[in-house]
Amino acid sequence: MTKEEFLQLSERVIILDGATGSNLLAAGMPRGICSEQWILEHEDAVINLQRAYVEAGSQIVYAPTFGANRMNLQSHGLADQIRDMNLRLVDISKRAVEGRAYVAGDITTGGKIFGSSEDACYEAAFERYKEQISCLVEAGVDLLVAETMISIEETVAAVEAAKEVCDLPIMCSMTVEADGTIFTGGNAMDAVTALQEAGASAVGINCSVGPDQLEAVVAGMRQIAAVPVLVKPNAGMPKITEKGEALYSMTAEDFGMHMKKLMDAGAAIVGGCCGTTPEYIKALSRYITW
Repeated sequence: MTKEEFLQLSERVIILDGATGSNLLAAGMPRGICSEQWILEHEDAVINLQRAYVEAGSQIVYAPTFGANRMNLQSHGLADQIRDMNLRLVDISKRAVEGRAYVAGDITTGGKIFGSSEDACYEAAFERYKEQISCLVEAGVDLLVAETMISIEETVAAVEAAKEVCDLPIMCSMTVEADGTIFTGGNAMDAVTALQEAGASAVGINCSVGPDQLEAVVAGMRQIAAVPVLVKPNAGMPKITEKGEALYSMTAEDFGMHMKKLMDAGAAIVGGCCGTTPEYIKALSRYITW
């Protein structure tokens, strides 16, 4: 997909997929392991999930490459498999969608506050993203997405790494508080300004909170955005059980209703994060009229 083709697609609302991680946990994936390795050993879990998302209306699905970067894989003793794992994980999604949806190569934060260690700086992040993005491009993704980002500077590094490697569109989404503030500093509006200037094809928020708390944030982002605004929130705020499990109480229909309000506020690329399933995407899609 070219950046021009992405802009044409975003002239109407684009429907993303919903959660991956929370659904895989429900399918039996243990906590605390390398999710990417588990997926390669249980690929049907992702294939079935992503096919369900396409049937529900998803036009873009995220390849399960979220943690397939050198920093994360090294913690599991798998850093030497980064190329092979990214290629195989993208292939799973391509087989799942069967040409009926675009596949986005998914990258994320290193999880460390910039300046806290030698590998938590712009230069290290740039090289880490450049390496993984090169693998994703080789695997044949249609576009890129940097999601659940916690630092504007780190996300800029991802965008600039993508620009050096390829000409694919890159969507960026930060995780924010209900008032739009970012954990490591700045806010959603600052992210829009910095990331669209860096070359992001879309900027927005994901994970964070439920859609019922984001209307003002989305409206503020839309006022200054020169690119489409992306919103992929959780199914409400979770309640944590004694076993550490997150339970999301927002129903699919309520999720769809609140997402309609976010689309009215200016969201042009929409989907779901933690706690959402294909039913949530189906409910969301019912509120879209093209």
